[in-house]
Amino acid sequence: MKSDPAPTAQSSPNEAPQTHPRRGAAWLRVVPAMFLLAWGGNHFTPLVHMYEDDGGYAIWQANLLLGMYVGGLVPGLLVASALSDRRGRKPILIAGTIAAILGSLLLGIGFELFWLLCIGRVLAGVGVGVAMSVGTSWIKELSAPPFDHAAGITAGARRPALTLTLGFAVGAAVTGSLAQWGPMPQTLPYAVHGLLSIVALLIVFTAPETLPRGRRSSRHWWRGLRIPLVGHSTFIRLIIPAAPWVFAAAGVAYAVMPALVQGELGEWTTMYATVLTVATLGAGALVQNLVPRINRWTGGRALVVGLTLMTIGMGLAVVAALVANPIIAFVVAIVLGIAYGICVVAGLVIVQAIAEPADLAGITGVYYSLAYSGFLLPTVLAALLPVMSYAMSLGGVAVVCLLSLGAVALASARSASRK
Repeated sequence: MKSDPAPTAQSSPNEAPQTHPRRGAAWLRVVPAMFLLAWGGNHFTPLVHMYEDDGGYAIWQANLLLGMYVGGLVPGLLVASALSDRRGRKPILIAGTIAAILGSLLLGIGFELFWLLCIGRVLAGVGVGVAMSVGTSWIKELSAPPFDHAAGITAGARRPALTLTLGFAVGAAVTGSLAQWGPMPQTLPYAVHGLLSIVALLIVFTAPETLPRGRRSSRHWWRGLRIPLVGHSTFIRLIIPAAPWVFAAAGVAYAVMPALVQGELGEWTTMYATVLTVATLGAGALVQNLVPRINRWTGGRALVVGLTLMTIGMGLAVVAALVANPIIAFVVAIVLGIAYGICVVAGLVIVQAIAEPADLAGITGVYYSLAYSGFLLPTVLAALLPVMSYAMSLGGVAVVCLLSLGAVALASARSASRK
C-alpha cells in the first residue's frame, strides 16, 4: 500500500493529517482508551462465581451474562468499523468509550437487577468491538508516516494487539483482586474502571484523526458492512481456519480450566480464575513482540507456529481434564496463552497486508469477529457435559485444531512456493 505524501503544516486537519516533529508518540494517546475498553470487556470473567454464590443467580443466568457481551461485540466490530470509514476514527472510538463507561455504571448499580446487568454487559461488548476494529485501525495508521517514521512494518499489528491483551489481563487481575479482598465487591471494580475510563476519554480527545474528509467513504454506513476482502484467497485459506482458535484458546484456558479444578479450590475459585486469566493473557502479551522474529525465522509462518502450540495446548487440556490438577491446568493456560499471543498478531499482520486504507477497519472487524467466535467454545463444551465429559470433548477439540493446523500449514507452503 502506498502512503500519501506528508501534507504541509498549513493543511487543514479536516483535509489531511499534519506532520509534527514529535508525532511518533501520537499512537500512545489512543492506548489508554483501548486499554480500558479491553479492561471493561474482560473484568467480568473472574466474577462469574460471585454472581452465582452472592447474587443467587442460576448457573445459566451467570453464563448468559458472560455471553451477552458478544451481543454488543459483533455490532461494535462491524457497524463501528463501517461508521469509522465514513465519519473518522476519533468520534467512533469516543462513542465506544462512552458506551463502556455507561456499561460499568449499570453493572455497578445493577447487582440485584438481572436485566440491568444484561444491558451493562452488552455495552461493555460494544466498547471492546469498537476498540478491536476502530482502535486497531487507528493505531495502525498512527504507526506509519506521516505520524510515525520510526515504527517497524509490524508495529501497526503489534501495538494494538498488545494493548488489548494487556487490558484484558490487567482488567481481570484488578477486578478479581478487588472482588476477593476489597470492600463492596459488587460495585467497586466497576467504579474503578469507570473513573479510569473518563481519564482515558480526555486523553483520546487530543489524538490526531488519521482519516481526513477527502479519504473517507461516501457510501452509507450500512453498505460498508459489505467487505469484499473476505473473498480474498489469503483470507479464506489462512485467516478463516485460524482466527476462531485465537479466543478459543483464551476461553479454554481461563473458563474451562477453573471449572475442571474448582472442586479442589473451594472459596479460592474466584482468585484461581483470576490468576489463570492473567497468566494466559500475560503469556500472550510477552510473546507478541516476538512475532516478527518468528516470521523471519520461519519464512512468514508464525501463524503455523501458533497453531502448532495451540494443538499441543489442547492436547494438554485433555490431560488436565483427566487428572483435575490445578498445577497442570496452570501449565495448559500458559501454553494456550503463548499460542493465543502468536496467532492474534500473526493473523492481524496478514489481514493488514492485504487491506487498503478504505477497507482496513472493516476487514479488521471481520477478523476479530471470527476470532471471537472461538470464545463460545467453553459454552458449547459445558452444554455437552450431560452426554460428554470434558476429557472427551476436549479430545475432539484437539483433533479439529490439528486439522486446522494442517490446512493453514498447507496454504502457507503453497503461498511460499509462489514467491
